[in-house]
Amino acid sequence: MSLEIKNLTGGYAHVAVLKDVSFVAKDGEITGLIGLNGAGKSTTIKHVIGLLLPHKGEILVNGLTLNKNKDDYHKQIAYVPETPVLYPELTLKEHIELTILAYDLDKEKTMTKATELLKKFRLDNKLDWFPSNFSKGMKQKVMIVCAFMTDAKLFIIDEPFTGLDPLAIHDLLDIVEEKKTQGAAILMSTHILATAQQYADQFVLLNSGQVKAAGTLEELKETFGMADANLDDIYLQMSKEAVDDHA
Repeated sequence: MSLEIKNLTGGYAHVAVLKDVSFVAKDGEITGLIGLNGAGKSTTIKHVIGLLLPHKGEILVNGLTLNKNKDDYHKQIAYVPETPVLYPELTLKEHIELTILAYDLDKEKTMTKATELLKKFRLDNKLDWFPSNFSKGMKQKVMIVCAFMTDAKLFIIDEPFTGLDPLAIHDLLDIVEEKKTQGAAILMSTHILATAQQYADQFVLLNSGQVKAAGTLEELKETFGMADANLDDIYLQMSKEAVDDHA
């Protein structure tokens, strides 16, 4: 399995946002990371990609850890952040070339793959553009192209639909499904629960930095005692319990 998080406690400096978090994101599956604002979703992702270091616990990607196999660990992961991060002095083509260098990819083969993605997102005639020329949605598409042109085993997408038009959302979900079919693991954080329910194979529900529940929709229904519920109903019930716990 691509991602294993074991008893992770972590956060910022001496503040533990996450408390004993454990879950797996399996190869060939989409895992939906669900929770209220401040539940710990982004903090979890920052730990997985190495922006934050655990206070306690362990994170493995394809059996590798960040502290023992830094370069190989990072090459296993492709990440699409909620807010696009691009280099203002690099063109779109140069962002693609930089990604090829960072992941040590075959240039010719990867450029072919990148060109297909660029055409899908209607960016193939904008290779010489700089980020200042792009709208937010176009910047997000650049991040998606640079992530999915790689051979990563774990794709992490954090609120990926922000700023995307409906056609781009459809195209992204097609690409995610294709990577899943090829055996990659996908960890997707999103507030669009209908889409999460339609596409994700399993869910991890975070509340106040802890895993409230994890499993398939059927398993979540059983956990919450809500036989006829959808993901939205379960999310609202978890939210209500979170508010009641703090009352």
